[in-house]
Amino acid sequence: MCQLLGMNSHLPASLTLSFTGFAQRGGGTAHHGDGWGIAFFESDDSRPGKGVRHFVDKCSAAASPIAQMLKNYPIKSHNVVAHVRKATVGQVTLENTHPFVRELWGRYWVFAHNGDLKNYAPHLHGHFRPVGSTDSELAFCWLLQELAKSHASVPTVDELTRTLQELVPQISKHGTFNFLLSNGQALWAHATTHLCYVLRAHPFNQVHLKDDDVTVNLAQLNSPADRLAIVVTEPLTTDEDWTPFAPGQLNVFVDGTLAHCSCQCAAPPRPAPITDPLGPVPVVAAGPAPRCIQTCAASSACTNIAATSKPV
Repeated sequence: MCQLLGMNSHLPASLTLSFTGFAQRGGGTAHHGDGWGIAFFESDDSRPGKGVRHFVDKCSAAASPIAQMLKNYPIKSHNVVAHVRKATVGQVTLENTHPFVRELWGRYWVFAHNGDLKNYAPHLHGHFRPVGSTDSELAFCWLLQELAKSHASVPTVDELTRTLQELVPQISKHGTFNFLLSNGQALWAHATTHLCYVLRAHPFNQVHLKDDDVTVNLAQLNSPADRLAIVVTEPLTTDEDWTPFAPGQLNVFVDGTLAHCSCQCAAPPRPAPITDPLGPVPVVAAGPAPRCIQTCAASSACTNIAATSKPV
């Protein structure tokens, strides 16, 4: 199975620390050497970026010169989606390498998937068609096709979330459908089996990477105003409180925190004081989030405080 890594941050942040550990899983500490990719919604200021810097390689991430460059070159972004592949459907080729990128409503959309879909053959009749031969890209094209059919104009993040909650079960019934999806405004994450997240905010602690002998004091790299969310298939660090997703759970991360959870463990989203020509960006209301009886109970860091511009 493949592995996923996503980041959502309030201010532009680089993913150099997390990507350093994650890349080792691409043929280093784990057998996911059938290609890798990463997509950044690059941003130069406090507004979420619309442009995507996209890197894919059919070589393993542990040995890729491009991956090595990204460990040392900080690209600032509010939303990042990364993937290391263990091929199950489709050959090891560049066109089958995640994440995949498409345009809808004047925004780029980025998608990466972990899992296998059996007997999945949706009817595609519109603009979105796969270039490669993976079940993952096929599912991505169908999702965008149905989103476009469901909304006559650009929807809000909250409206998109409600539509995705209706569409995702139609795919996940065919098998394992762990995925990350972003349009630069938010990061949607769905788990069938394995996915977890951590919320990083002040006060920051020292962390040790699970896949590399690296220890970093995050307090030295971040200010009290910084905040972000990291989503990954398996925990990247050995000393943080990673929260597992429940099976079938869809989480939405906005502004560096948990904005919506399908099991209702987070407060309902509300418009943030961020102007965007394509619609308001919801965040979690100020104050502690209510607890949930499921394993995805929001941590005390899930409050409306300000965000991150340093390596995470």
